[in-house]
Amino acid sequence: MSDTTGSAFDIVVLGGGSGGYAAALRGAQLGLSVALIEGDKVGGTCLHNGCIPTKALLHAAELADNARDGAHFGVQTQLTGIDMNGVNAYKDSVIGRLYKGLQGLIKSRKITVFEGYGKLVGQDTVEVNGERVTGRHVILGTGSYARSLPGLEIAGRVITSDQALKLDYVPKSAIILGGGVIGSEFASVWKSFGVDVTIIEALPHLVPNEDEALSKAFERQFRKRGINFNLGVRFSGVTQDDDGVHVSLEDGKTFDADLLLVAVGRGPRTADLGYEEQGLTLDRGFVITNERLHTGVGNIYAVGDIVPGLQLAHRGFAQGIFVAEEIAGLNPQPIVESGIPRVTYSDPEVASVGLTEAKAKEVHGADAIETLEYNLGGNGKSQILATQGFIKLVRQKDGPVVGVHMIGARVGELIGEGQLIVNWEAYPEDVAALVHAHPTQNEALGEAHLALAGKPLHAHN
Repeated sequence: MSDTTGSAFDIVVLGGGSGGYAAALRGAQLGLSVALIEGDKVGGTCLHNGCIPTKALLHAAELADNARDGAHFGVQTQLTGIDMNGVNAYKDSVIGRLYKGLQGLIKSRKITVFEGYGKLVGQDTVEVNGERVTGRHVILGTGSYARSLPGLEIAGRVITSDQALKLDYVPKSAIILGGGVIGSEFASVWKSFGVDVTIIEALPHLVPNEDEALSKAFERQFRKRGINFNLGVRFSGVTQDDDGVHVSLEDGKTFDADLLLVAVGRGPRTADLGYEEQGLTLDRGFVITNERLHTGVGNIYAVGDIVPGLQLAHRGFAQGIFVAEEIAGLNPQPIVESGIPRVTYSDPEVASVGLTEAKAKEVHGADAIETLEYNLGGNGKSQILATQGFIKLVRQKDGPVVGVHMIGARVGELIGEGQLIVNWEAYPEDVAALVHAHPTQNEALGEAHLALAGKPLHAHN
């Protein structure tokens, strides 16, 4: 601590979320002295009010559906109700165990933790609780917050994911503003819990960042589940009273429900933290860096949701490791954004890595791209699970696979192999020659590559 010992840390990390704590752990592992400054709890959004709690809710939702659908499999179960206090206790116990484990890791690596909200007050200094902490390198990882729309106040029955994760009751009906990952996951949970759900999405598709084939299949399956959605028209306003919320769209349509969940994405948490004053370039609140995550100012780096791009915990985590290794002089390979896997953990799940068909055509030319869809109908384990969906592969003609796009139950677990295929630039023939265990859903990846290599087996030509 500069003001007590007169020496600076090798790294000062501002923010203890996925990016910040990964940088701190890897930096310490490499023998650097590290200070970690966190105003709330280490683990950040992902652990406390993002990935982990939403996935716990989705698991509870899957169990609810299994109980409801048991007769389909000859098992006489029935769903008698959802105890939200019980669901929340289970969710909080998962978070608690992971939080305790993370705290133990940080302690074991001899990282100095400062509890409090820090502010950048110099190119090498962060002030926290009136104390100045100096570092030869500074890593900014202050994360994101649940955004709203201009003029749309979050209060009462108008909530964000933060409040939705703490609900102690199951609403009768809900309108979800935004059909991206967060909106779709909450729609899936609430529908499984018996809520009447309507999604409002201004873009033409749900999960609009995915390959269009996935979006269309996703919409068909949501429709089949009885999840309502309205696409391609923008929200214009909401009023609320004792009866609920009353939402209107720009085309004059209105919708009524108990709650409005605002799920229009997450904004970077960079306001009033001294970033501009120290000369950092901000664009709509995001910190601009080069491909090595350096801000162009002093020895200041930025990681995670404050850097433009995919707002994913595993991206922040990878960037934190990258920057720690960069500072330690290991000269790591820059992270390729398109090679980062993306998963929506709804029912059905959507998982993808690499380029969509449209993007691949834009990058390589329409004539240089070939695609294939392998239907899960030909996959034994998918039939056992009673799931529908497909795997879509995008490749360069006579070249490597550049995109893997999947929809169906549990496909999020298949993306590990998908990202190896894309990132190691595998050819369909390479993957076709590998033996996949039977019966697994993973086998569907093997079958898809067999088909793309010109030797389809469990696929109809």
